[in-house]
Amino acid sequence: MVLIAHLTDPHIGPLPRPRLRELASKRLTGYINWRRGRSATHDMGTLGAILADMEAHEPDHIAFTGDIVNIGLAAEFPVAREFITRLGTPERVSFVPGNHDAYVRASMLPLSRSLGPWMASDGSVTSEFPFVRRREGIAIVGVTSAVPTLPFMASGRIGKRQAARLMELLGALRDEGLCRVVLIHHPPYRGGASAGRGLSDAAHFEAVIRRAGAELVLHGHNHRTSVAHLRGPNGPVPVVGAPSASAIGGTRTHRAAYHLFAIAPDGTRSKIVARARGLLVDGANIGDLDAISLEAK
Repeated sequence: MVLIAHLTDPHIGPLPRPRLRELASKRLTGYINWRRGRSATHDMGTLGAILADMEAHEPDHIAFTGDIVNIGLAAEFPVAREFITRLGTPERVSFVPGNHDAYVRASMLPLSRSLGPWMASDGSVTSEFPFVRRREGIAIVGVTSAVPTLPFMASGRIGKRQAARLMELLGALRDEGLCRVVLIHHPPYRGGASAGRGLSDAAHFEAVIRRAGAELVLHGHNHRTSVAHLRGPNGPVPVVGAPSASAIGGTRTHRAAYHLFAIAPDGTRSKIVARARGLLVDGANIGDLDAISLEAK
């Protein structure tokens, strides 16, 4: 049995003070949003409690699906690297970026320099997508949907080239008899997010899964627990979204949480049991939340 913890969207703070020239872009609206409310939504004390609870369960691997930072400032990424280093080495933690990590074009280089080893295939220290990590009968496949966008947009895209490579990889990994767990930030299906926030080429991802299949897809972005299914060659493929790991307030599916997946790997016959742990109604303690059913209805 392999235990994978899914963590997403911590939006770690506090946000460093940006230089004036750094705000001459989409970052200005993001900075205003942070000051007006996002900073109060994402509580670092709660994030610390979530991480402590997660570590107490001793997961074999941590799947981290992005939005580690807020407006993609260069000064945010050294803090992000320190944070992810505390979670574990690149051998134990797999990271795919979110739209806040790729906020503007100037964010892409510091993102790659700081977090590259956590976004790389086995045997590499340079970020590449899709990446593949093989762990005890499981293939963890990282897909990036993070692209710089215009102000007031939070959409993502995988692109035709990455989709084609993903198709090849998933087919080869299936032939190896591995349980395939795909990580992506945006919900990778049509209608998965509101207009301007979704995966613009979700149809490409759906087509990949329909032809090549996967055993589990994990994503973030929506800041809530969700379960959807995509059609695969061997039946429905569960697509599970998780809440922000630092969010306070909101409904029970939106409060800070993380997910645990106990996997008995056996290729396309793998058995997966999922559960959620997070902030309880009292707003102070971390415990078991509603069960996560992966069965298609």
